[in-house]
Amino acid sequence: MNELNRFSLQRRHLLAASAATAAAAALPATSWAQASGAPRVLRVGHQKGWLSILKGRGTLEKRLAPLGVKVTWTEFNAGPVQLEALNVGSIDFGDVGEAPPIFAQAAGAPLVYAGATVPRPALEAVIVPSSSPIRNVADLKGKRVAYNKGSNVQYFLVKLLEKHGLKYGDVQSIFLAPADARAAFERGAIDAWIIWDPFLAAAQKQLDARLLVDASGVVNNRAYYFTSRDFATKNADVLRIAIEEVNAIDTWVSKNKDAAAAELSAVLGLEKSITDLYLSRARFGTAPVTREILAEQQAIADTFFDLKLIPKKLNLLHAAPVDL
Repeated sequence: MNELNRFSLQRRHLLAASAATAAAAALPATSWAQASGAPRVLRVGHQKGWLSILKGRGTLEKRLAPLGVKVTWTEFNAGPVQLEALNVGSIDFGDVGEAPPIFAQAAGAPLVYAGATVPRPALEAVIVPSSSPIRNVADLKGKRVAYNKGSNVQYFLVKLLEKHGLKYGDVQSIFLAPADARAAFERGAIDAWIIWDPFLAAAQKQLDARLLVDASGVVNNRAYYFTSRDFATKNADVLRIAIEEVNAIDTWVSKNKDAAAAELSAVLGLEKSITDLYLSRARFGTAPVTREILAEQQAIADTFFDLKLIPKKLNLLHAAPVDL
């Protein structure tokens, strides 16, 4: 099943889990609020991570209170599920990596990019077992390379191979989700694994994985914050404040990495040594999306179209901020 079909399947099922139930329950309240002139609501969908820390701080609520805006929070287990919730009108704002919005847009979701992090290329990498004879990218030719299909690391692989004079078909692609890829890596069933943090740091700390090459000088690996076209049109002031508060968390983390690593380890359920390693190579800063950033997403969309992962060419300007 390709990633677009997987996204469509998620749409039909709408995540038969508690998050979807909670999100669906928000619809009548939102409709009533709009009809009655009640206070505005920012419904945030989030994965475990920086938005969890923002939720714990309560600073977003304080910033939005003078505008009469209430904030609600729903936790999801993955970015694509958040985007499905956006598509059915259950959330207004969320966080995601580079690739899922491409599939969401291809599936007709009314998403708009609200913000983007600075480039963070060191947070994704190719790793191999410590005893592997693979010493450089050229050595990957013919090898079994595992990664999550349709993800940011697939785009990284394509561009990495291009940079080193190889073709995408020169490696044996093994499509595995992170948990399954880790198990295959431990068994020696694959030769290399392309993965992102904190899974990357966990593999280095717990499996003695050797970092072959990260994405520096190859791709930017940003994270994104998204909203819907309707919400962005009516609530530009709310989104501006939300991005400012996310950036405030980024700023705090950049200046307090030890405390941030401890807090993040508790949120993620990981050893602090893992989050220490993760944060040691992270870069921080979040700002509104620009045309230049959209051009980066356009390149990813074009690559996925060429790989036949999406059925049509996309125009990323259709997902541009309303004031761009």
